[in-house]
Amino acid sequence: MADGPLIVQSDRTVLLEVAHPDAESARHELAIFAELERAPEHIHTYRVTRLGLWNARAAGHTAEDMLSTLDRWSRFPVPPSVSLDIRETVGRYGRLVIERDTVDGQEGTLVLRSSDPAVLTEMARNKRISPLLIGHPSPDTYVVDAWARGQIKQELLKIGWPAEDRAGYTPGTPHDIALAEDGWTLRPYQRKAVDIFTEGGSGVVVLPCGAGKTLVGAAAMADTKTTTLILVTNTVSARQWRDELLKRTTLTAEEIGEYSGQAKEVKPVTIATYQILTAKRKGQYAHLALLDALDWGLIVYDEVHLLPAPVFKLTADLQARRRLGLTATLVREDGREGDVFSLIGPKRFDAPWKEIEAQGFISPAACYEVRVDLPDGERMEYAAAADDERYRLAATADAKIDVVRSLVQRHAGERILVIGQYLDQIDELAQALDAPQITGATPVDERERLYQAFRVGEISLLVVSKVANFSIDLPEASVAIQVSGSFGSRQEEAQRLGRLLRPKESGHTASFYTLIARDTVDQDFAQNRQRFLAEQGYSYTILDADAIAA
Repeated sequence: MADGPLIVQSDRTVLLEVAHPDAESARHELAIFAELERAPEHIHTYRVTRLGLWNARAAGHTAEDMLSTLDRWSRFPVPPSVSLDIRETVGRYGRLVIERDTVDGQEGTLVLRSSDPAVLTEMARNKRISPLLIGHPSPDTYVVDAWARGQIKQELLKIGWPAEDRAGYTPGTPHDIALAEDGWTLRPYQRKAVDIFTEGGSGVVVLPCGAGKTLVGAAAMADTKTTTLILVTNTVSARQWRDELLKRTTLTAEEIGEYSGQAKEVKPVTIATYQILTAKRKGQYAHLALLDALDWGLIVYDEVHLLPAPVFKLTADLQARRRLGLTATLVREDGREGDVFSLIGPKRFDAPWKEIEAQGFISPAACYEVRVDLPDGERMEYAAAADDERYRLAATADAKIDVVRSLVQRHAGERILVIGQYLDQIDELAQALDAPQITGATPVDERERLYQAFRVGEISLLVVSKVANFSIDLPEASVAIQVSGSFGSRQEEAQRLGRLLRPKESGHTASFYTLIARDTVDQDFAQNRQRFLAEQGYSYTILDADAIAA
């Protein structure tokens, strides 16, 4: 009997023995199609989900590939029911195909097709799908209402039949874009990601923070050579995209427009914020015209895991345009990963963080959880508080401030980010550390000035709110001290560590500290926050706050 690190159970959970010498190899292959659920010290629990299997299939992995992973690393034989379930689930992907055909003399008619008449009949009888079907020209074909390409994919996924979309894309208005590879070239994984996306036509590329997702977007633009709409999280991110495109492509400043709260430019390449696209006036989306302002051939969704719910609805009407989602993690705290799959597209490429680190393209990082004891008075206040007040009390405990001071002293000479969730706590930290702060209320120009001062070393310490979670390029940041966060958000944990992963000129290993109030919900939420990073191979060393202060 093999002595592998995995135990596959009949409920489709997979246990990984962390201390096993083959654990990292098994984790690397398992994460392609399974999701980490729990990650205590010794045994990690993964679950094989339908969406995970379909994403893996869309990325080119077969059922036999996935079963081979389980067979190779499993300590005991894989239960036959699990093998059968994986084969059948993976086999559902592609049984239904959306494509274009000539129907009643009309070329380019949108149709839903299957070689399995029973499946088609089941779809046609579904009360949410049947209104989207407007004809039945042959036993294996239904005509789909022209506007319903996105909605039918959503509805099919909900009932367990993901459709493979082969209906093609509008080329958009041609626009000449090329990479200006002066002294640099795409890394092999970036080139592979672009090639796979271009072949698939739409979908999501998952890369660690600092691994060059913007360059993947730029290369996709150079491959498609068409007018492009880029949707980003905020104005700072929009300007970083603009600067990177000017540096890395043949685009000029006259060809790139910013569409945000501060500017309303529509140019062949337009960078817009999610906020402006979802802004309403008199109950109506005020800037919807942007989606049809030009004949876009490519839409890029930066940080797609943060895509606001209204943008999903808008995206359902954009299925004829190529769509590229960029993210460090497909985890969504609202559970809408299925909508990303249906409307942006399936996962086309995923590079594990530790693999990119091993290639030297992102910085190695050490993660620490620092447990802080609440003083008796604060402990009693916490115990007597209502449930909805307890996290804030624990997360903003005054006892954390002295620990932050000690950590800043420990890392004197390095560039340090102190990150918090609550504005009053950020004010206290900035005052205690005599450091500048950046929050949502900080004007964009002031943010950019402080970020630039941090980049060039004029300042070495910044206190920041969640505005620094994403799309902020601070290559030399080597220490992050997370004092509070958004409850148990896994995506936020990944984004915050990501601030440290851009390669350092110094070659230092980055240090990521999370301060936790012991024996509180703060500690409970921390365990959930760490799940995604544990899946990527990062472990947390537990430290006692007293030892740091000593």
